[in-house]
Amino acid sequence: MRIETLPDLLVEALDVAFVGINPSMYSAERGHYFARRSNKFWPCVSRSVLTLAVRQALGVDRLEPEHDALLPRYGIGFTDLVKRPSARASDLTRRELAAGVDELLAKLRRFRPRVVCFHGITAYRSVHRAAGGGAVEIPLGLQDARLGETRVFVIPNPSGANAHCSRDEQTAWYDALARSALPRIPR
Repeated sequence: MRIETLPDLLVEALDVAFVGINPSMYSAERGHYFARRSNKFWPCVSRSVLTLAVRQALGVDRLEPEHDALLPRYGIGFTDLVKRPSARASDLTRRELAAGVDELLAKLRRFRPRVVCFHGITAYRSVHRAAGGGAVEIPLGLQDARLGETRVFVIPNPSGANAHCSRDEQTAWYDALARSALPRIPR
């Protein structure tokens, strides 16, 4: 059985476009971003000021994977560096990552989000190198580099496998994104 990938959920002039490394097979099978219950994305972004206006508009306390397709109309979109689903990001080849950079940069030029938020340094590292960045250590948070007109923000990967970041810390990163990169988001 062939597993399809997740569609890009991008429209022009988003406030933020979230970029993961690639979809998990589980998420692709279910047709939603961050579908696995152990993933910290939905519970943490739902506790963040980043999505307060969205949750109020939708009349929900917590966003769920099923809300992903609705979020572009509220300024939040989704895509991946590589669209091929896999069990682990380490299953991706260097060639896939390199091709993914070119495709992602084309999407950013086309849709022009205000901020691109990479879930994890690994997701951003290939893009950073292709954009002329050296082999420097990449910090979390707002980056000095831009991709065209788009500001770059890097946060920890919300995967349940990332035990280095608690839910409170993950939520704090979404709050930091709202404060530093998207100042018109209410606090």
